[in-house]
Amino acid sequence: MTEAIDDELWSAVGDPTRRRILDLLLAGGGGTATTLSDRLPVTRQAVAKHLGVLDRVGLVHGTPSGRERRYDVDEAQLARAVAQLTSVGATWDARLDRIKRISEAIQRRRQG
Repeated sequence: MTEAIDDELWSAVGDPTRRRILDLLLAGGGGTATTLSDRLPVTRQAVAKHLGVLDRVGLVHGTPSGRERRYDVDEAQLARAVAQLTSVGATWDARLDRIKRISEAIQRRRQG
């Protein structure tokens, strides 16, 4: 993925409503804007807009289902997002560990 796509991806999953939609889609094996809005404190129209954002970044794919679209999670794209998040987490863990070691060294010098 390119950096621009990553920015869009993280912007998309940064929204708590969209994360909840992903959770519901994963738990329920897919759904429509109507079925999802029944389980969320937002309107069907708001859910449809959120699904559009998730679709644009490739986390979900919609297929026609009667008068609506049925959305399913793209598990490969979700796995890539999780892998990136894990990598970012590991990088920050290493940075924070380094800061801790520097702080401890400063403390030892002040005490000794």
